[in-house]
Amino acid sequence: ARPQGRPYTDPMTRRRLDPQRLDVAQLAQEGLTLSGQWPLLELRRLQQTQSPPQDAPPAVVSWSARGELRAVSGEGPQTWLHLRASTPVWLTCQRCLAPFRLDVAVERPIRFVRGEDQAEALDAENEYDVLALVPLLDLRQLIEDEILLGFPIVPRHDDCPTPTLHEPQDDAEAPMPHPFAALARLKPGPGPR
Repeated sequence: ARPQGRPYTDPMTRRRLDPQRLDVAQLAQEGLTLSGQWPLLELRRLQQTQSPPQDAPPAVVSWSARGELRAVSGEGPQTWLHLRASTPVWLTCQRCLAPFRLDVAVERPIRFVRGEDQAEALDAENEYDVLALVPLLDLRQLIEDEILLGFPIVPRHDDCPTPTLHEPQDDAEAPMPHPFAALARLKPGPGPR
């Protein structure tokens, strides 16, 4: 792991690479891998989704990014970035409204292409993500996006530790009276004709 806030130094070339201003094409061409950790507090959008208990230790995001050039017949080499990231997050259960910890881990291959139009067309027809190649990529922002996309649509405990308003209690399991039962009692009975 690299200390936060310091650029990664490639051990082979001694060149410094900044994950927040990353030349993905160069990373892929040289087949390099970057890795490190960021305090969760530095990823503002991710931090805003949190609801940790007061005694929860500060979380970190562990990540790695490997660049690759992949040859395809009939085309030139393709630029790929293989991302991995993991972190514990504290979400609010939508059943009982209590916080719960979820370990989120993402692993994504991303293909980079020359323009937005090509990226949109290819992204719609492939299982992997396709992005337009930019001169300098903010890897931290991309990893934050991928972690946020890894959240469940409806966060909730597998088994809530406290009863919820939506779950029937033991004493409330008697069948509910029909809503028009009171009206039936008001209806005049059969009388003399």
